[in-house]
Amino acid sequence: MPAHDLTIGVGFGTRFVDVNDQRVKLQIWDTAGQESFRTITRSYYRGAAGALLVYDITRRDTFQNLSTWLEDVRQHANPNTVIMVIGNKSDLESKRQVSREEGERFAEENNLFFMEASAKSAENVEEAFNKTAETIYKKIQSGAIDLSSESNGIKLAPPQGGSSLPSANSSSGSGGCC
Repeated sequence: MPAHDLTIGVGFGTRFVDVNDQRVKLQIWDTAGQESFRTITRSYYRGAAGALLVYDITRRDTFQNLSTWLEDVRQHANPNTVIMVIGNKSDLESKRQVSREEGERFAEENNLFFMEASAKSAENVEEAFNKTAETIYKKIQSGAIDLSSESNGIKLAPPQGGSSLPSANSSSGSGGCC
């Protein structure tokens, strides 16, 4: 949207994505990266299955702050949390201060996923959520994420027929997801 409200503190939203024919509900907490809310936002990392660290490609200072936010996620989140770095505002190429290569290098050095996106044009926004959800799903299937642990940020819906997200040790496939 051309006009939007700034996030003050923490914003919340939900989004549904399909992963391997499974309907997955993502609960999204937008912490806005504001230093003044840093102590509050740390508590949101504890139950996170995924984290999107977003910087503005037209503002080098937001890129330079990535290390601090990554350290917070790694310190307070589950070690299996899927982390993606996103360079936002890719539609503003002429105002770019952070090269794509710099973003890719940061992600590679920290073993993270990377992409550039534009919230304004919606380029790669859907892909960011889908890639994160798919990676979480793969970790569940491989057993890296234990669905019986509440610390991983994933909850199964009660069985109701329909789709499910089985754990790696589940053979019945009953139950819903998230």
